[in-house]
Amino acid sequence: MSHRAIAFAAVVLSLLAVPGLYAQESAKPAKGPPTAVLVSGPQVGRTAPAIRLPWANKDAVGPADQPYDLSLDRGKTVVVAFFPRDFTSGCTAEMRTFAEQYDSLFGPEVVVVGISTDSLATHTRFASSLDLPFRLLSDPQQVVARRYGSGDRSGYLRRTVYVVGPDGKVQYRNLKFNALDPSHYAELGAAVRQSRGG
Repeated sequence: MSHRAIAFAAVVLSLLAVPGLYAQESAKPAKGPPTAVLVSGPQVGRTAPAIRLPWANKDAVGPADQPYDLSLDRGKTVVVAFFPRDFTSGCTAEMRTFAEQYDSLFGPEVVVVGISTDSLATHTRFASSLDLPFRLLSDPQQVVARRYGSGDRSGYLRRTVYVVGPDGKVQYRNLKFNALDPSHYAELGAAVRQSRGG
């Protein structure tokens, strides 16, 4: 092996020995002050961060003075599903599956809310198009999404799902929920049943 090949191999190995170095450099914003981004979200067993957001369902936009408030659902199992955007293929697949398998995945006593940055008017159209039996919340500034490690600099939320137990603590989380993977829905359904004591 030539000296040049050996030197090249040494450079490559040294770069591999520092995982994430290139990713960290390329992830820096082009301009502006550095910002901290919460990427992990609340751990299982921790109290779920507050959620208080305006909502819409398939029938209408909810009253402005009555936003959805997670604290008011204490004592119930709550599924919180952050998703990127209404009417996109992955989000449509996810929300359609939630609706079509609502009884087997969740049950009537479970509260389900979807959250994205979309407007309430868009949420109403989306919920109506899929006949969704649950509310969609609007978080345009990603205030709540950041608390749950679901915000993203792209302007759209990351697809994450949480189950909040009756005690207000996170009982399950999937930070990379795959809308097209049946095993993810099975895991979610099992987590909901466990939260309900089933």
